[in-house]
Amino acid sequence: MTTESATYRGWKKLPDNRLGQALFSLGMVTRVPYFGTVLPTVRVLEPGHCEVTAPKWIGIHNHLGTFHAIAACNLAEIAMGMLAEATVPDTHRWIPKAMSVRYLHKAESGLRATAKLDSIPDFSAITTGTDLLIPVAIDDRAGIEVVHADITAWITPK
Repeated sequence: MTTESATYRGWKKLPDNRLGQALFSLGMVTRVPYFGTVLPTVRVLEPGHCEVTAPKWIGIHNHLGTFHAIAACNLAEIAMGMLAEATVPDTHRWIPKAMSVRYLHKAESGLRATAKLDSIPDFSAITTGTDLLIPVAIDDRAGIEVVHADITAWITPK
């Protein structure tokens, strides 16, 4: 019996290449249409780690012509959510509870959001609700962190 989420099992069934990433990302956007506003592509997905890219295009521009702050928040939530899908077993559920965001630099290119946990919790020990803090670094194409988000997910057993 597997305890992996259906989302993570779906990721693992697809080819580990651009086509697999595109198909998975299209399915994700079909399930969560708002995510589509940033044209995301999931690049890496494994327990405790997710990377998602989004191009700079006119639909996410702010008045300065840079990547809009709230579009960057959307990208952070995608990375956090996909990390949670790959990490939280199907014996538990998760939901975003809070987000703290720091805008560090103007985002003048496409972005890469990286959500990464230092360690994966022992979910068998989670018998009541608990917070899981998921940091998300959002870098521009030059590798400069332009936005940092700390997203708290509320984890409970089913």
